[in-house]
Amino acid sequence: MPSPWATTLTLASLVPLVSACLREFSNLAPRHTHRKPIVRRDEPEAWPPVLTKHETILANSFDNNSIDDWANYYGHQVKLAGLGKEAAEWTRDRWAESGFDSKLVEYHVYLSYPVHQSLAVTFANDTTADVTIQEEGLPEDDVTNRKDSIPTFHGYSASGNVSAEYVYVGRGTGADFERLVDLGVDLEGKIALIRYGSIFRGLKVKNAQDHGMIGAIIFTDPADDGNITVAKGYEAYPDGPARHPDSVQKGSVLFLSTYPGDPTTPGYASKEGVPRADTSKVTPKIPSLPISFRAAEPLLAALDGHGLTPSEVNRTIWKGALDAEYRTGPAPGVTLSLKNVMEGKITPIWNVIGVINGTNPDETLVIGNHRDTWMIGGTGDPNSGSAILVELTRAFKKLIDSGWKPRRNIVLASWDAEEYGLVGSVEWVEEHVDWLKDTAIAYVNIDVAVSGPRPGFAATPELHEIGASLLKKVVYPNFGGFNRSLYDAWQDASGGNIEVLGSGSDFTAFLHNGIGSIDLGAGQGPGDPIWHYHSNYDTYHWMATFGDPGFHVHSAIGQYLSLLVFHLLDDEVIPFNVADYATELRAYLEDVAETIANADADVDLAELEAAVAVFGEEAEKLEALRKSATKLGHKNKNLVRRLNEAYRDFQRGFVSQGGLPNREFYKHVVTAPGLDTGYAAVTFPGITEGVQYGNISIANEWVSRTAKGILAAAAVLRV
Repeated sequence: MPSPWATTLTLASLVPLVSACLREFSNLAPRHTHRKPIVRRDEPEAWPPVLTKHETILANSFDNNSIDDWANYYGHQVKLAGLGKEAAEWTRDRWAESGFDSKLVEYHVYLSYPVHQSLAVTFANDTTADVTIQEEGLPEDDVTNRKDSIPTFHGYSASGNVSAEYVYVGRGTGADFERLVDLGVDLEGKIALIRYGSIFRGLKVKNAQDHGMIGAIIFTDPADDGNITVAKGYEAYPDGPARHPDSVQKGSVLFLSTYPGDPTTPGYASKEGVPRADTSKVTPKIPSLPISFRAAEPLLAALDGHGLTPSEVNRTIWKGALDAEYRTGPAPGVTLSLKNVMEGKITPIWNVIGVINGTNPDETLVIGNHRDTWMIGGTGDPNSGSAILVELTRAFKKLIDSGWKPRRNIVLASWDAEEYGLVGSVEWVEEHVDWLKDTAIAYVNIDVAVSGPRPGFAATPELHEIGASLLKKVVYPNFGGFNRSLYDAWQDASGGNIEVLGSGSDFTAFLHNGIGSIDLGAGQGPGDPIWHYHSNYDTYHWMATFGDPGFHVHSAIGQYLSLLVFHLLDDEVIPFNVADYATELRAYLEDVAETIANADADVDLAELEAAVAVFGEEAEKLEALRKSATKLGHKNKNLVRRLNEAYRDFQRGFVSQGGLPNREFYKHVVTAPGLDTGYAAVTFPGITEGVQYGNISIANEWVSRTAKGILAAAAVLRV
């Protein structure tokens, strides 16, 4: 196979890194009530943490001042997908200086760019006012005033010029729309006014489109900012930690839960001259725009006295914190005029790929972070991760200079066009999928490495043990006092919960090709400065002033990443624990049984129960063999080889049954993004969503297909 170098509202749910799943800032992920957190043991940990020689070299190589420099560079570059070649070349050159064989890998993908956007409101007295859609430039923050600043828009939004009455539809979830239809609210031909949160923005637009609406406006509500608001006494950015009232969340409106990647090349890499498919299955037909809460407030207030009240709608988190009644409307004679002109075109993007070959060519670790942003800044998303990856290359150079050689291949990736829909990583995986299935042991993703002080991560279960244990080896700053480990901070922030991977970041293509993945970083809690997600105010100035002054959290997250990468590369036996996967499968089984019982659905889980039991038996046997190999000092090289092949390959079984109904990209039978969430995970998705959407025949079919996938994975464990 060709290698890629021949020729990626609980306190816990507020950690934005979970990928990604949690970017919309409010309880996106369904709670998996039968899962058990990793509980802190009573015995005291060694303090300060005891590190090996190689671990010490890595940990001591992270310099917060250097990371500050890298963040400053990235935070002042235009990096909108297809426009960021300079930053790509700079990244390639920095990695090459540290000994990585680095190059740009180009794809030709379909993207859309803003040409002209405007929004106006006409009130009942026939007066018309323009609605401000751009974010105010700030004297204190240099990049917010630049002439090359990116306009406010939605990637992949449809062009259109529409005028109509509008209806407030809450979060715009499927359940919100169903409730409005049941209550007789007239949606046909109206424009949707939608609050961010709960589901991916593209699905909000899709839901509006599916209900006959002709446009969509999406706004951020300060009610989602917890305690840190102007109304509760805090100054707004740049004078304080509260959200600036002009902050706008830009982003893609691709229908991400159907399939990610270039919508014109589903299932194959986007190279020049390849056939191009129609995009209508996964892109909207109606125009949309994002706006700030300052812009949204008079639009909501104009609906006061018209339509249904929040109590009549009776939907969770319907009413926000703006000075309005949050009625549905429409209000007679009150209309919106939305103009959105977009240019769609096939254009180059540039992944940066860096490689160091290991002594074992049959095992590869991929570490990735995307580089593209919706604005010049993007210092939290994603360039906190980009800055850390530059420092990571310098750390591994020092380790290699000390005489160490990686046991496994290292592939480092800086993805382009993630923001449009994971485009760069999906295209690269599609190009190299056969080689990846042959050699990849795992994918490590660091997207929003830092947007606050609270660490958290999501991972496939075989990575739970190694992921949690290495947290204890990092001294953590700025959160909860001194002399604390990253593990202590993570326990306080998450309660010991490791989230389930859904979608929303570059692990997605790896996971759905049977490659175990972890997504890590640190985010904000209800008492931390508000991070301006996808806004022009996600800047170097914000990060240096409020997000991570001194870049000490960046350094700690980088140290943890380096230790995780080191052990995945260096441990003779790949440091997985498949018994943890069996534990999680049993919890997911309880979850789906509860879903079936609540729906009173006729679904027989006997075949799945049997498969989970078989997987558990094989997992326990494999872990016993691992302990045996450890006791023998890894002298049985044949046993070590067989263990590593099983750990590397077992998840390929989970993707052996073909794609989920009507969304073939998503092949993992254990976890997938919810069809109506876009980011947040649904476990045993074929069964669960069959029940949720009332298709019991599909649910029963997927009991069998899920069981077969689990048995296929179990067979790989049988060494």
